[in-house]
Amino acid sequence: MHRVAIQNTKEEYTCSSEDNLLKGMEQLNRKGIPVGCRGGGCGVCRVRIESGEYRTLKMSRQHVTAEEQAQGVVLACRCFPLTDLELSAIGKMEKCIAKHFAKQPMHT
Repeated sequence: MHRVAIQNTKEEYTCSSEDNLLKGMEQLNRKGIPVGCRGGGCGVCRVRIESGEYRTLKMSRQHVTAEEQAQGVVLACRCFPLTDLELSAIGKMEKCIAKHFAKQPMHT
């Protein structure tokens, strides 16, 4: 199991190398985590990996360009941790967690 820290909320969760980051994030039992297609096609779950190693499955270039991916932008539903990670939510994901997480007590 790997530790995943969300910089936007200062929360952490654990995620195995077999589970994608979105599935792990859902284990926080938070309302407001945006979940779209779960297959890399909608772009709702964009995050930026700030540190750590990971692998990704195919992602729609409409939602993550090659340049963005080189800068650590991935779709959480298509990203699997290989080590402990730190990530920042961006786009729709950032807006949703900022709105909903602020109203709920933090769990770590």
